[in-house]
Amino acid sequence: MRSRIAPILLEAMLIALGGPLAAATPAAAARASLDEAAAARFAALALKCLHQEYPNHISHTLGGDADARAPRELTPAFYGCYDWHSAVHAHWLLVRLIRLIPDAPFAPEARAAVAQSLAPANIEAEVRYLRGTGRASFERPYGLAWLLELAAELRRFDDPDAKRWSATLRPLETETAARLEGWLPKLHYPIRIGEHDQTAFSFGLMWDWAGVAGEQPMRRLLEDAAQRFYRQDRNCPLAYEPSGEDFLSPCLAEADFLRRVLAPRAFASWLTRFLPQIPDGRAGARAAQRPGAPWLVPGVVTDRADPKLAHIDGLNLSRAWMLEGIAHGLPAHDARLAALTAAAARHRDAALPAVTGEHYEGGHWLGTFAVYLTSRAGLAQ
Repeated sequence: MRSRIAPILLEAMLIALGGPLAAATPAAAARASLDEAAAARFAALALKCLHQEYPNHISHTLGGDADARAPRELTPAFYGCYDWHSAVHAHWLLVRLIRLIPDAPFAPEARAAVAQSLAPANIEAEVRYLRGTGRASFERPYGLAWLLELAAELRRFDDPDAKRWSATLRPLETETAARLEGWLPKLHYPIRIGEHDQTAFSFGLMWDWAGVAGEQPMRRLLEDAAQRFYRQDRNCPLAYEPSGEDFLSPCLAEADFLRRVLAPRAFASWLTRFLPQIPDGRAGARAAQRPGAPWLVPGVVTDRADPKLAHIDGLNLSRAWMLEGIAHGLPAHDARLAALTAAAARHRDAALPAVTGEHYEGGHWLGTFAVYLTSRAGLAQ
């Protein structure tokens, strides 16, 4: 089993060494943070559902009888894992794991499964489907953002298979980016919910893709969105979270996006106004907490067989990586780091044991959230 070196400590050590090692820090930290046994478990979840067509929840507009077709015919690359966006990010999960752990026992099966999906004819059909009448808002923004995240992971992967898959995916990647770039200037308000339509989380994925792909127009659109939607926000009501079916935190996702856009000192100042309740060791902050109570406790899951109630497991996973991201965006000696990292650890410890696949309601998607967290995907290349 790969050593469980604390990734933040490893990052600090490599940066201190400087030179080429410092440049390799993010990927090295990502590899160090992965437990290979857990990675194999998460890969197995994706492999189980990648080409499992049913049960299936499709978001499909019927224009006539001819449109009543099986999922594998409508979207032949991404028809498994219950829904389109979960199929997309299950492919991301596998590509990321075989990039970070190329000699893993599951890698050959994962390569074969991804190759089966990312065949040229399948991607051509996906592009045709996306361009179909009545699909202007298909999987926007969540599924489309995950498609760009998959494309970014393939671009990062210096591997013959990955280069071929990336080239094959490029027409769908281009169509997806164009749709989002056309939508962003028309979006007059942010979407501040805790499920798929939320803008802040998807903006973070889109931002990361734009950096890898060198797409400055997307970066400029997202900078504008950050300014219009979030820059003046104050006192986010974190105490009102979570809602009963959240898998994303509206407050934390917004902060996790803004830390990408703003420099550390500017982000620290913005965060003070946006989430003033983060403990920083001062007497006033301590007084705002109940004696002995930790700040920001994990959500409670009452029924993992219920597809909506099981969302809370995803919330705990995404909160953990968002808290880590917020900490990553702050200056090195910010007084809030201890509270943020402690809360991230609580959520991580509460959520990861629940990613088992016992129930398909969570098993078809929680593996992706677990890999995003444990491989530090929002922080590491």
